[in-house]
Amino acid sequence: MKIGVIMGGVSSERDISLKSGNSVVENLDRSKYEVVPIVLDSKEDVIDKVKGIDFALLALHGKFGEDGTIQGVLETLGIPYSGCGLLSSSVCMDKDMTKKVLKACDIRTARWYTVMSIDEIDYKLIEEYTYPVVVKPNSGGSSVATFVVHSKDEIENCVNEALKWDKEVMIEEYINGDEITCPVIDGKLLPIIAIKPKSAFFDYTSKYTDGGADEFVIELEKELHKEVEKMALATYKALKCSVYSRVDMIVKNGIPYILEVNTLPGMTKNSLIPKSAAGVNINFSELLDIIIEKSIKLRG
Repeated sequence: MKIGVIMGGVSSERDISLKSGNSVVENLDRSKYEVVPIVLDSKEDVIDKVKGIDFALLALHGKFGEDGTIQGVLETLGIPYSGCGLLSSSVCMDKDMTKKVLKACDIRTARWYTVMSIDEIDYKLIEEYTYPVVVKPNSGGSSVATFVVHSKDEIENCVNEALKWDKEVMIEEYINGDEITCPVIDGKLLPIIAIKPKSAFFDYTSKYTDGGADEFVIELEKELHKEVEKMALATYKALKCSVYSRVDMIVKNGIPYILEVNTLPGMTKNSLIPKSAAGVNINFSELLDIIIEKSIKLRG
């Protein structure tokens, strides 16, 4: 089977995608697959570069990778691909839409609203959330242009900065608690990972710098584990995820809240899903085999 590992792309997360892609290429079992690294430099690259592959293993992040666009192109070309489908990729990339689905399904998440300009900032509503609040691009990833804002004076500048990365910006209630992430493969929860960033929150530096955060498999108290598992699987189902995704949460005073869902989580040496899989003795190569197997079963 000829597998094209698709990486790079045109989003703000291109560099991380290249790291993910190269890690995937290094860890695929060459006795099973013919591996073809495919680096995208523009949207127009796709059709020519995927010719002749049997399966697309997606290592893209951000716009054009996680937002359903490339998934739609591959479906049109009849090439099976890894991970979530077009609809769930698109919805999960849009944090506002994700939260609207969660709220409709009565799944706990922090309060929020979105703006498309500084003129739409509602300072009274923000005061109801109480400071600090989180400001971030609505469709961004890897915590790029994400800010924890502690006063009214900072809001406008942070919104302006986030608007450089996206046309819509989310202003969200800040939940001060313990961050965890819940990898889900084929509707089943893998070991939960606790995240202890060295900085104020799990920002870009914490995610991609060696030693930027302590990340480890954690055993939650029994009742909390049941609640977290229930919420993670309900979120996976509500957003119509398939094959695998990563559900991020924050736990405050024993109460979990959904932060967001990653439909193409990172696959670098620092990434969370490989660490979780290792907790049940699944190595990186075996994890990729599972993703490929489940994806092909779903898409032929």
